[in-house]
Amino acid sequence: MDKLKQLESFVSVATKGSLTAAAKAEGVAPAIMGRRLDALEERLGVKLLVRTTRRLTLTHEGSAFLEDCQRLLADFANAEASVSAGGVKASGHLRITAPAGFGRRHVAPLVPRFRELHADVTISLNLSDRVVDLAGEGYDCAVRVGDLPDSSLVSVRMADNRRLCVATPEYLKRHGTPKHPSELARFACLALSSDASQTRGWAFRIPRSDGQEELAHLKPSGPLDCSDGQVLHDWCMAGYGIAWRSTWEVEKEIASGRLQEVLADFAAPPNGIYAVFPQRKHMPLRVRLWIDFLKHTYGQSEFWKAA
Repeated sequence: MDKLKQLESFVSVATKGSLTAAAKAEGVAPAIMGRRLDALEERLGVKLLVRTTRRLTLTHEGSAFLEDCQRLLADFANAEASVSAGGVKASGHLRITAPAGFGRRHVAPLVPRFRELHADVTISLNLSDRVVDLAGEGYDCAVRVGDLPDSSLVSVRMADNRRLCVATPEYLKRHGTPKHPSELARFACLALSSDASQTRGWAFRIPRSDGQEELAHLKPSGPLDCSDGQVLHDWCMAGYGIAWRSTWEVEKEIASGRLQEVLADFAAPPNGIYAVFPQRKHMPLRVRLWIDFLKHTYGQSEFWKAA
């Protein structure tokens, strides 16, 4: 039980950003939270948090451990709910949100299937590329793709997502194939316009002189840009240039030969596809079952191949 309390305290401090805020939420003194963190770090033999008088920062090990802890605590809460729920059926209204493009392809088709399993649940699906305030706008769960901002939300990683450069074989035959990310300036790159949410640009692993690699972000340009990813996908399929898209968008086209990956040796490490939800002591059964349903579905490689 002490180990579980240490994990809960670590997650609370990391997500709330301070010992004081975490202690206030639990109704204990900040010194108690500090002692729990000290005991956890001593037991693990690693530094999880760098604490100063002004700020609190996760170490590299702390960031990785936080994700594992959130998943373990969510699984533990789900296990308790399964027992306490007994044979109770899920009911009530479920409000979920997802990015527009991903949601159309990989969330919307699952909503009716989930309701077939749980007929007493009604569902509202919001598709939007803005980051929805779950607690403030009354949503139960969000599906999010990519790096997650620091927040007090709990996240469960359900699948990997990789971004890659693609073009049609016809385009590459006409214009050649870039051998290094720096060569993209010579090609027509189909990029999101400046008012879209993707502000950091295209990510690549670039070798350094010391033999290591660093993650670099480039902002290629071209004669065409758009704020909608589906339009960029369509332009790429029509042979108008090179696009940087997610595997969930182009995997089928690559498998069929209609698109070809370029700069594969420089592709950035995968990020994640997450279910994100507010911290709750007693999660409604409908929310828990929806997250379990997504995790099970997205965990099957056949799902992505069929999609």
